[in-house]
This record gives sequence, C-alpha cells and structure tokens, in this order.
Amino acid sequence: MEGKLLSRLSEGGILSQLDVHFARFMGRLARTRDPELFLAAALASSHTRQGHICFDLASLAGKLLLEEDGSDPIACPALSHWQEKLRRTIVVGYPGEFKPLILDDSSRLYLHRYWDYEKKLARLILGRVREHEAAMDTAHLKEGLERLFGEASTSSPPGRTQPMDWQKIAAFTSLVNKFSVISGGPGTGKTTTVAKILALVLEQPNSKMLRIALVAPTGKAAARLQEAVVRAKEKLHCHDEIKEQIPEKASTIHRLLGSIPGSPYFRHHADNLLPLDLVVVDEASMVDLALMSKLVQALPAQARLVLLGDKDQLASVEAGAVLGDICDTGRGHTFSTPFKEYLKEVTGYDMGTEKREKDKTGICDSIVQLRRSFRFGSHSGIHGVSTAVNAGDQDLAVEPVMAGQYEDVRWKNLPQPHVLPTAIRDAVLKGYGDYLRAENVEEVFHLFDRFRILCALRKGPYGVAALNGLAEKILKAEGLIDPAGEWYAGRPVLITSNDYHLRLFNGDVGMVLPDPAANHDMRVFFPAPEGTLRKIHPIRLPEHETVYAMTVHKSQGSEFDKLLLLLPDRDAPVLTRELLYTGITRAKEAVEIWAKEAVFRTAVSRRIERTSGLRDALWPR
Repeated sequence: MEGKLLSRLSEGGILSQLDVHFARFMGRLARTRDPELFLAAALASSHTRQGHICFDLASLAGKLLLEEDGSDPIACPALSHWQEKLRRTIVVGYPGEFKPLILDDSSRLYLHRYWDYEKKLARLILGRVREHEAAMDTAHLKEGLERLFGEASTSSPPGRTQPMDWQKIAAFTSLVNKFSVISGGPGTGKTTTVAKILALVLEQPNSKMLRIALVAPTGKAAARLQEAVVRAKEKLHCHDEIKEQIPEKASTIHRLLGSIPGSPYFRHHADNLLPLDLVVVDEASMVDLALMSKLVQALPAQARLVLLGDKDQLASVEAGAVLGDICDTGRGHTFSTPFKEYLKEVTGYDMGTEKREKDKTGICDSIVQLRRSFRFGSHSGIHGVSTAVNAGDQDLAVEPVMAGQYEDVRWKNLPQPHVLPTAIRDAVLKGYGDYLRAENVEEVFHLFDRFRILCALRKGPYGVAALNGLAEKILKAEGLIDPAGEWYAGRPVLITSNDYHLRLFNGDVGMVLPDPAANHDMRVFFPAPEGTLRKIHPIRLPEHETVYAMTVHKSQGSEFDKLLLLLPDRDAPVLTRELLYTGITRAKEAVEIWAKEAVFRTAVSRRIERTSGLRDALWPR
C-alpha cells in the first residue's frame, strides 16, 4: 500500500526518489506500514529539500495531493488524525526528544537536525538580545558618534522632528547591543557604517586589542567586504592607531569555523569556541539555517555579533530564510520606549512616543533598516522599480518601465525562442567582448564583472543552460573564444558545490586562462579575499558550470555594472517579488528586463514563504 502511494507521488512529480527512500527508512525504523507516517516523512524531506526548515502538517491536511489518474486520488489525512497517528510511532518525538522526526505543538514536523539548528540559534540570539553591553560612557559615545557621523541638525523648526541619520542609529544600536542587524538595499552604506562601528567599539575604554573577524558566506562576498572596509576606514575621523586595529582581512564563514574535508562539521563549535570578541557577517541573507546556527554556537557568550544584509533579497539556496525570520520581514516594528529615550539622550533624535504592541523578547531594539541609497537617486529606475516590486505594486513596477520613463531600466518584450539568438547577439558581444580581449588576469575579472545575464530558471529555452550555450555560439562565431574543448581560454566557471579542501564554495566564480608559469597550460583562476589570485588545475575542480548566464539565486552577493534579466515565457513557482528585487538590484548602473508583462506582474504579486519556527521563537505573538 505505502509503496504504491509513494511511487505514484514520485511519478507525479510531488516527491523525489530521496524523499521516497527516506520515508521507507522511517517506516522500517518505526516497524509500521502506516501511510500517515510514510506521507509525513516524505513531505518533511521534500519541504526541507525545497528550502523550508520543516513541514507544516496544517498546510496540506485534508487536501488533495494527486488527483485521479486511473487510480484513486491521494489526499492528506485530517490534521488531528494525522498528528495522533504520528505521535504513536517511535520515530516521531516532542521537542527536546532525540528522535528522527520532531512534531511541535504548532503542527510543524522537522527532521531532528533542523529542529536542533533552529532551537539553538533562537536560544543563542535571544540570549544576546537580553544581555546588553556593559553601561557605556554616554559622553564618550556621543562624542564618537558626532565625530564619525556628524552632529544632529539643530536647524529644524521648533516642534519638528530632526531628520534621522539611520547609519548613525545603526551604529548606536550595534554599540549598546550584543546582537544587531543592519539591513538595507544596495548602496545604503552597510559596510561604511560597519567600519565606523568598529572604530567606535575600539575607542571605548578597555576595548583595546579586540579580536575581530569579518566574514561572508562566499569567497567573492568576503573579498567585496574586505575591499569596502579597507576603503571606508581610510576616511574615518579617528586616530591612526584605531584605524590600524580595524582588520583588513575577511574570510568565508567556512574558513573561520575551520572546515573539515569530507565532513559537515567544523573545528570550531560549542565545545571549541572561536577566540573572538566581535564578528561581522556580511550578505547574511545568503546564510542558511545550518551554517548560521553553527557559527553562533561557536561564538563565546561575550562576543558581539553584527549581521549585515538585505532582508528583502532572496533567501539562502539551502534551507531557511534566516535573516528574514530574524527581521520579521513583512511586518513593521518600532523601538521600545526605553531604547528611544536612550537614543535621544545620545544622538538627539526624537522618535516620538508611538505606541506599539508588546515585544516579548526585545529583539526590536536590535534591528535597523537603512533607508537612503547613496548609489541610486530617488528618481533612478533601479531604485523606483525595485521599491515597487518589493512593495508588491504591479502598476508602479511595470508601467513606467514599459513607457520608457527611466534611463537605467529598460523593457523588452520577450522574443520567441527561435529569434532569441539574433535578439541577444549584440548584448552578448557588447557585454563580454572586452574581457575576452583583455591582456592580464586582473583586468579580465574586472571587465567580466561589468555585465551578466540573469535567468529565473535553469532549464528551458530561457534558462541558464540554454543561454550559456547560446552565448558560447555567439562568441565563437565572432572569434572571441575557441571552445574546441571543455577548458578553453576565457571560459567563466561557477562553482556549484563546496570543496573545503580547496577552499572553493558554492557561488565562487573563476576564469579559465593560460598560465605562463605552467607552460601556458590552462588553469582556473579565482580571486581570493586577500586580494590575490589563486590558480587550480581544472581536473581538481568540484562541481561547476559555465557562467555567461546565471540564475538570480546564484547572483546573490554579486554586483554588475549592467545586466540583462531574462524571465521565462510562462509562470513558474520560482517567480516571486524577491527574485525580481534581487535580480534588479544586482545592477549598479543599468538593467534591461526581457519579459512578458503578465508573467512579470504575476511574479510581483507573489511573495516567497519558507516554513520555519524561528520567526515565532524570536517574535512570539
């Protein structure tokens, strides 16, 4: 019975073979053939694979999974019956029990390790939220904030609130809390603010020689963080000895924790803590639940943690939407009254006495949203369209672009597949021609990052695989590449799986080029966070693919001068406002959107939701 049920769901595309094997394994452990367990275990596996932390039984209870296809339809059990049947098995436990599956009181079913990751992360974040930094020297802090950010305006008319410098507020928040989040879109100055935060922390009495780490989820993001902090600290209004203590090196989270080749574990963990006093994590939206939990578990209790990221971006490729859950994305919050009073005392900013619902954990005082973009003016298309997309406003996101009101965002009706090669030829040659004519490796990387084709899907005529093949044909016909073999000069390569031994991680981008030091044989060059280049023999690479075109998901943590955002000709579940927002905001100067209006509008109307209990743990209602 259970074998036929699972096979039909697999053939119907609802389950993968991995889900089926996991469900059968649970059945063998439980010594039962109850279809309720098989179905719940398979769906828990499926949901985790799709990025959810758990499977909410209530979301499918009593609903049809597979309509009649020559056999009886398959529906999920009623919720109360389903919960009761699962509770009776020996493989499903209550929170805190050591069993393969955990069913909490809210009908969420977890694989045990994900319940454990979530529980520990929530507990450790809330512990930091409740334990504020030792009492600060208010006069010292006020002087430092005014020196680094400027004094609060005194020219406002009586009774009018002074304009807020949200970077300054973010710095204040990070100084008085052990845990803080600075969220903001591109160009809002997150890393500039962090450089000032580091200076302020180091200037505090008894804060000399702090052990500080700057980290990001990928090598490329770490390199960008490092460059940004180095640039920002040179402009700081502080003593040179303070500048010298601000670190100039950034690394990946994996490298900080100490990757163990061939193992999901790290050298640093709860029983071997990192010797650090402050950790800054950039591109935090890209960090999945497992990695964030392992990082926070490895931090000493006294260490300060600062997360930087854009809460409105796509969530991590792996399971979880950690930054979004921490920020309670989609809901507005204000600071507590005591926090507002302290903020006014130090900065002069009066945030009023607006009443708000009770925050039971106090986490609202740890999160700041930067609101002003220094990269895009208020009239720029990238700013206007991304803001409208994020707000779910279809008309404002589409109509000005289609009417040609913006210089930096252009619209092109999606060409039919048979004319796509001709339609995209000029964009490919203009976007990639310069880097293929460059004479040194550094220039190659600089020019390659000026343009990218971003796709929503991997497969199909408008997917990554098709566009990469198309780009190769166009560049070959122009004589810019010679793809006679797999490893040709100028081939850009995207790493798609982690290799801890080589220190290559999912999302890293390299370039195939002849190496003068190896008789001009081909090597794959990768930029390192230290600002240098590493070269690796092609046969040693982990899983990888060509990357003239990449998915929007894989583009997270990257920025390009210009890009072409290509949507499919029909709707797909992956098309959401978060995907559009992330894709559009990868561009620094200009973006061209190729899409069908109806498909674009549908994507704007849809928000991605990942099931977890982290948000409820941090923001109990």
